Amino acid sequence: MKPIRRKAATAGALAVLALGGTLAATAPASAATAGAYNGACGAGYEVFTSTPVMSSQRTVAATTYVAYSSADRQWCAVTVRSKPGARVFMEVTLDTWPTSTTPARDAGSYTAFAGPVYKDLPEPGRCMTWSGSIDLYYNSDRGLCP
Repeated sequence: MKPIRRKAATAGALAVLALGGTLAATAPASAATAGAYNGACGAGYEVFTSTPVMSSQRTVAATTYVAYSSADRQWCAVTVRSKPGARVFMEVTLDTWPTSTTPARDAGSYTAFAGPVYKDLPEPGRCMTWSGSIDLYYNSDRGLCP
């Protein structure tokens, strides 16, 4: 398990430099968005993007954060609950797109967050896809193409 460290920062420029090119289809997370990230991916991981999981009341029930470490050359994802509380089903999945046979996934009954899960930098021509769930609410996104 990676050590936990709280760090709120954007990493758009760092991730692009680490990947040696341009990433397509998504923008870096803002400092405000990254503020709720709990540092679960570990030291050296910087939030690059996030995807909200909306409840039926149209509020953010959780957020799936995707972070990158240039040292580890890995992506990490964690789904963080907006308001920790009683145990509830939560899930986070990180995979390559368009094809993969080994998604990184963590699912269970959690009070605050699901994950972290890790995937290596995808090969050229492939992108990352990620999803998060809390209770019966779900959202996914893809991008981060080297």
